[in-house]
Amino acid sequence: MAGTITHDPPPTSRGGRPGSPLIVTEDPALLDDLLRLCAAAGATPEVRHGVPEPRGGWETAPLVLVGDDAARRVRGAARRSGVVLVGRDQDDPGIWRRAVEIGADHVLMLPDGEQWLVDRIADVAEGVGRPALTVGVIGGRGGAGASTLACALAVTSAREGLRTLLVDADPLGGGLDVALGGETVKGLRWPAFAASRGRVGGGALEESLPELHSLRVLSWDRGDCLAVPPRAVRAVLAAARRGGGTVVVDLPRRVDDGVAEVLAQLDLGLLVVPAELRAVAAAGRVASAVSMVLRDLRVAVRGPYAPGLDDREVARLLGLPLVGDVPAEPALHRPCETGRPPGASGRGPLARFCREFWERALAETRTA
Repeated sequence: MAGTITHDPPPTSRGGRPGSPLIVTEDPALLDDLLRLCAAAGATPEVRHGVPEPRGGWETAPLVLVGDDAARRVRGAARRSGVVLVGRDQDDPGIWRRAVEIGADHVLMLPDGEQWLVDRIADVAEGVGRPALTVGVIGGRGGAGASTLACALAVTSAREGLRTLLVDADPLGGGLDVALGGETVKGLRWPAFAASRGRVGGGALEESLPELHSLRVLSWDRGDCLAVPPRAVRAVLAAARRGGGTVVVDLPRRVDDGVAEVLAQLDLGLLVVPAELRAVAAAGRVASAVSMVLRDLRVAVRGPYAPGLDDREVARLLGLPLVGDVPAEPALHRPCETGRPPGASGRGPLARFCREFWERALAETRTA
């Protein structure tokens, strides 16, 4: 059980080991449990029996875990956010009074609250800030150019100096690592995460993935695994988002449980629609399914245009906000067979489209 008193964010560590929590307790059994949970979260804590000296860890630690046995000893310490009072007695009503006395943000009971505490410790150990702007790209019909646009958006983001992950959510798409010329590059693919549950470390995830064109790529291998459990998809995407920057997801046109988990973590989606009536009709069905999970779905229209259609008319027929016209480039109409994705040079109309998209999307995030 974990109870919340306030929601103020913890302070940023200014000394010692960044991201190191402080444990205050003299209870050996409780200390063993807290050290075990810190190890599970990848954090090395500072341990004290009472409040540290001035300018010590009490003021600077991003998270302070106070054992219920130590509540009396820390009662006179300076008030700060990020204090958790940890106990074991579920039937002790006095723990809430002691939490108020020491200015704790949360009251947590072990063992019920272990997973919550591991997540909280891991957050401060990783220095979690604003989550990544996460954009999904999906084709309105087959061959719409969604995968290629996803690659171009990711490459553009990385070229602009943003921490970037490109996620391939389509096991039948042939692999975005292949599209980027990196099928032999060492690193983990989706099947390696099939058993993941709970929390996946953001830093560990990023370091484990292939690095191509200055970005990290999570793709599928050429094995028989065609699905990853939804809980694993949820854990991996959450880890990808925690690192900040941008995450670009190439989505399949079907919505199963795993894809629904991805859609739930997107900030916005781009529906790529060729400007022809049959493609618009197909895109309407895709939009209907995707919009059941994703609230912010926008349309990017690709020419050439059928008679009577332009980008605004396509957006009107679909009832979706218009991102713009995806520039016609030869690379957008064929797979990335050269291993050099569209937009990689930073020149040309497609690169400009991607750059302007990120400028607008990131500006929206900052003002949200």
